[in-house]
This record gives sequence, structure tokens and C-alpha cells, in this order.
Amino acid sequence: MAKNLIGSEWLNASDGAIIKITNPATNEFIDSVPESTKKDCDAAVQAAKKGQKLWVKRPLHERAAILMKFVSLVERDKDKLAKLLSDETGKPITEAYGEIGNVSIGIPAFCEKAKHEYGNMIPAGQENGNENTLQYTVQAPLGVVVAIIPFNFPSDLFCQKIPAALLMGNSVIMKPSPHNPLTLTKYAELLLEAGVDEGAINVINGTGGMAAQALAANPGVSLVSLTGATKSGIETMKTCSQNLTHLMLELGGNDAFILDRDGDVDLAVEETIWGRLYNTGQVCCASKRFLIHNSVKKEYITKLKERISKIKRGMPSDPTVELGCLVSEDAAKKVEEQVAQTVKEGAKIILGGTRNGAFYDPTILDGVTKTMAVAKDMEIFGPVISIIGFDDINEAVKIANQSSFGLCGCIISRNMNNALKIANQLECGGVIINGASFFRSFEMPFGGWKHSGIGNEGVMSTLKEMSRTKTVILKNVLK
Repeated sequence: MAKNLIGSEWLNASDGAIIKITNPATNEFIDSVPESTKKDCDAAVQAAKKGQKLWVKRPLHERAAILMKFVSLVERDKDKLAKLLSDETGKPITEAYGEIGNVSIGIPAFCEKAKHEYGNMIPAGQENGNENTLQYTVQAPLGVVVAIIPFNFPSDLFCQKIPAALLMGNSVIMKPSPHNPLTLTKYAELLLEAGVDEGAINVINGTGGMAAQALAANPGVSLVSLTGATKSGIETMKTCSQNLTHLMLELGGNDAFILDRDGDVDLAVEETIWGRLYNTGQVCCASKRFLIHNSVKKEYITKLKERISKIKRGMPSDPTVELGCLVSEDAAKKVEEQVAQTVKEGAKIILGGTRNGAFYDPTILDGVTKTMAVAKDMEIFGPVISIIGFDDINEAVKIANQSSFGLCGCIISRNMNNALKIANQLECGGVIINGASFFRSFEMPFGGWKHSGIGNEGVMSTLKEMSRTKTVILKNVLK
């Protein structure tokens, strides 16, 4: 059985409760992890506070070297890790290899950026009376960082949170998703093997939000970085407010995909496949509302149906499979219910709409109107393409902006001036021109507007989010 990591010890839950982890594609039992109690969470915070005092004493170049050793260990074990990730998430093995491979992209980038995370020198004499005074800034650690990681991209989101926190001298308590915590548990083992100090990395498991909220409520925690549902984000924000705990939130999205009359339909179809069906549609920044100009809508649907028919579906372990299953049968049932609701509101299923256990067929909904829930704030976390026709681009922008979400968006158009104008009008944290909204590089700042989040992740942003600025004043040093 996999266990919690608290300080130097791998432990069961204090009351012995467990969570069973199964393969969503086969329902086969894989392993179990502890169902943590508040006592376990409090112990992890104490261990992390102690571990941070040791870890922060290491100079930055040592911390970076340890993380680079971790990268080499992941590369050594990539076959085992990819299989484990695929088994516990239900994503195709090819996608699992890609996600594990991103470790060697993201972490070196964070290490290099951290070495150049310079402070600022404020020259003397900027104000009357300060002629002999110098001021400079440094980035100081926050302390204990809680990283709450979702089920859909556990390895990728690990890379966005844990390395940056450690590089800046913090300790970390990692809270994986109860659906698939095993790959991240292995990552914690490899971090220790690489040389991370005991207590600088901890793992707490749990379901139902109890563990996450217990960690967020602990006054010993300096920052909570959560990627997950908007509802969870709101609850966590309320909890953190009691202690004024810093908070980073990357939440849900209902991204608009706009294909204008002059857009490349073939490109739009390919980007739809990439942007909606990757990871079986379980992507926060996936394109989910497809606003298609009525003049090209028929052509788009015809070509989209043909393209979907060529996608190989099946068991995620098969390296030739392109589309696997959802993270659980319950997740697939929720998608099924959301599709049924949309049909009840007047939409039509023109492809798919069937479920088998955790597997849900790629589905196209036509006749979706701007008043339906799916056109506003109902986020379908599955392979469903909801098509909304429009005649005027200004109308499309209004529909795109009517959602309370504001993660990403996209515009397909051959007119670059028009595309840039629309990009400027969309109320979201990122816009992709001539591509689906499912786009996230490690370098770019990534974060949502409105109910899609607070703060930014990425090599350009996370190191600042994982630290705090200290100003040091050398008064009269030039006298």
C-alpha cells in the first residue's frame, strides 16, 4: 500500500482508513492510499515547517542541482511511470509518455529562471533626503506551500507547482487527487532519492475535500496553490481568509472557440480534435463552446464527423489508441447527464452520445443556443462538442463573454487584424489565434480571469508567486 509522507516517515492514516485506487478502464484494483485525518494534516504541516528550516539553508544552486537529479531519475523510470500514470488516469499510454516527458522540459526551465530571479537596486537620491541611502529587494521564501493537484494532468501540474516552490526555498505538502495519487507518490520518493531534505516534501492523501481544507485552515501554511473546480476554489478561499493565507487558484473554464466566416475550416476541424478530445476532454482550458459562423457551419460539421470517425478508441494501454476513457465511471455519468440536460433544453445529438462504463463516445451537439446552460457556465468535462451558430462576429464575442468563466479562448480567422481585435475583446486570461484554446507552454503566464482563477503559473510567473519581496534599506551608507 502507498502511504502518506510526513517528514521522514511513510505512514498510514492515523485511523487506518484507506482509499482504493482502480484502473478506470478495467475496474482493476491497483493500490490503496491513506484517507488522511486532520491529525495527519497537522502533523504534515509541523514536519514541513521543520523541513523548510533545513531546506532553505541550501543555496539556490544546490536546490537546482537536486531538482535536476530528480529529472534524471524520472527519465530513468519513465516507462514504469508512464504505465502507472496511464493505468490510474485512463489516459492513452502515448499521452502518459508525453506528460512524463514534460518533466525534462519544465523543471530545467524553472531551475534556469530561478538563477536569474534578480532583485532590484533603487538608486540613492530618488527623493529629497535620500541622497545617501540605497535600497534593494530580494525574493524571500514564503514558508510552507500546500500544492493541491487535480486528476487530469497530475505530472504536468506537479511540474508547475512543486519545483518552483522548492527552488524558492519553501517546503511543500503535496495533496494529490484521490483518483490517481500513485504517480505523484512515486515522484515524492524520487525527490527524496535526489536529495531533497526530509520534511521539505510531504504527501497527504484524502477524498471529499477534508484534507485539503484542513491543510488550508492550518495557520502554519503560507500559501495554498490549488488547481481544480471553481467550487473548490471558492471554499478554499474562504478557508484561507481566516488566516490571510496566500492563495493561487487555477480553476474551471468554459472556453469559447470562434470560427469566423473567413477561417480555415480544415484547420478548425483539426484544432477541434486536438483542443477538445485530448485527455478525453478532461482539460480545464479545452475549447468547450464552439461558436461557428453559419456560412461555414455545414462544412465544419461534415468534416468534423468524418475526422472523428478516424479516431481509434479503446483501452488506454494500447499504444495505437488515441482516445481512452474518463477518470471514472461517475465522471462519465456526469457527462451523460449534462448532455441529456442540453438535449432537454433543445439541442440535438448528431454524433455519439453513448456511454460504456468510464468510456464516453465523442459527441457533437448541434442547435445549441446562447441561452442554454452549456453556452454559459455549465462546464462539460468530457469529449463533447457543443456547436452554437452565429451570423455576426460581435454576437459571437458577446456569447463568449457571457460566461462567468474566463480561462482561455480562441479565434480562427485568416484576417489577422480582425483576429487581434477579437482577441483583445475576449474576457479571458489567454487567447490563441488560429488554434484551439488548449495551449499551455511552461514559459507562458497561465491563469484565468473572473471565476477561472487568481494568480499565474509558468516559468515567467510562478517563482514570484512562490516567494515574497523584501526591501532592504541601507540608510546613510553613502554619507
